[in-house]
Amino acid sequence: MVHPNIDVDKILNKKILIIGDVGSGKTRLTARILDELVSRGFGDIITVIDMAPSVGNIGSRLSTYTKVIEKVRYFFSEKIRGPRLEGKDAKEILDIAKSNKEIVEEYLKLFLENPTEILIVNDITIYFHAGEIEKVFEIMDASKTFIANAYYGSALSEDKGSGLSAREKKLVQILSRKCDKVIIL
Repeated sequence: MVHPNIDVDKILNKKILIIGDVGSGKTRLTARILDELVSRGFGDIITVIDMAPSVGNIGSRLSTYTKVIEKVRYFFSEKIRGPRLEGKDAKEILDIAKSNKEIVEEYLKLFLENPTEILIVNDITIYFHAGEIEKVFEIMDASKTFIANAYYGSALSEDKGSGLSAREKKLVQILSRKCDKVIIL
């Protein structure tokens, strides 16, 4: 079983958002769903956009939890950074967020040029720090099945006055209202 609250058959053709605080298992659950979808033969119609930075023990990429990454179209960048954990002040936090947005928007563009039926996004909140919710709605609409996970908690609330945490929380709330199911971990 993937998770007590998830029947993979019931998430196909749906918009699913998995939210929780740091360490709640969002990426691990997303990886289990990905494993199950690939085991059922959907690998050729899956795109994964992995926005997770590698910062200490926070923010794991899906490749940490699954070996099926080579069986799907997988976008990630080593250049994505953790704004709140790496930024020394508000300006640096916002500069990192803007840089991340530019990297991620290349992947969103590639997806939109050649969409797949299933789109899985790991750590969508990285894009929310500086990106626009309308772009997320656009990729959601271009896929039949959309599964994303997002940080939603208090462990990373300190943003050195950048406003990043409030923006992130607001956009997660807006996205959750557009989804068919929100799984809270």
